[in-house]
Amino acid sequence: MSIQTTIATAVETLPPSLARIARTVRDNPSIVVDCTINELAAACDTSVASVVRFCRAIGAGGYAALRVSLATELGRESVQFKEPRGFGSEISAGDSLREATSKIAALELLAIEETIGNLDYDVLESAIDAIDASERLLLFGIGASRLAADDLGHKLLRIGRSAIVLSDAHEASAAAALTATRSVAIGFSHSGTTLETLRFLQTARATGTATIAIAGAADSPIAREADHILLTHARESRFRAGAMVSRIAQLALVDALFIGVAQRRHAHSVHALQRTADATRPLRVE
Repeated sequence: MSIQTTIATAVETLPPSLARIARTVRDNPSIVVDCTINELAAACDTSVASVVRFCRAIGAGGYAALRVSLATELGRESVQFKEPRGFGSEISAGDSLREATSKIAALELLAIEETIGNLDYDVLESAIDAIDASERLLLFGIGASRLAADDLGHKLLRIGRSAIVLSDAHEASAAAALTATRSVAIGFSHSGTTLETLRFLQTARATGTATIAIAGAADSPIAREADHILLTHARESRFRAGAMVSRIAQLALVDALFIGVAQRRHAHSVHALQRTADATRPLRVE
């Protein structure tokens, strides 16, 4: 995981004083390159000692190591994405529409690269095994995560799998409470802390149902309730409207899961996709 994504993910779990530093660096990572440790502490209204603790909390050996890591990463990404105003900075009021769109597009590309690049293929394989062997699939997410659940449910239905996307939190918990032979419950939550999704997975797990979580933090409550945890890596902009970049990362994992399941029964999947495509093709009017 990149240092910027590590910092963005840490915002939700750090103590308040360290989270304030994380938010400042997340929104403007070049501040670390441009400022001394004393200047950064003053900008964050905190102490030098807190900045040192922040560095250690995100896995950097110290402020010097953090500066080197960020300078290297920002330089590499500015070349990769050719962002004229410095890649990694937050969208500002002064950005043109072209600049703001370019920043979001770059973050979305990075989210796919980091999510797939850091994918644990053993976990992915075991999750695919569970889905392939299942007779009933329950999928649930709140808000933008519901879009990823919908997408996976739609794809699985197109190859003949019994996938149920649950739209209501009470309905999700009720369905999860009904034990069924060879069931799998899949919960989607970028933060990993969504209470409704947590309750859904807890209920499913209590009945012996296999659980899969697609989340953005390995040490999150939702990840701890999952038999198989697939991690997204995304840096959200403040203009997230529920989710923007993290949604793209979730969809990358959805596609990886679907392809893995479809490949297990390749001939059947190809035939099913062709039949469903034919069934939904518009009728010709003579």
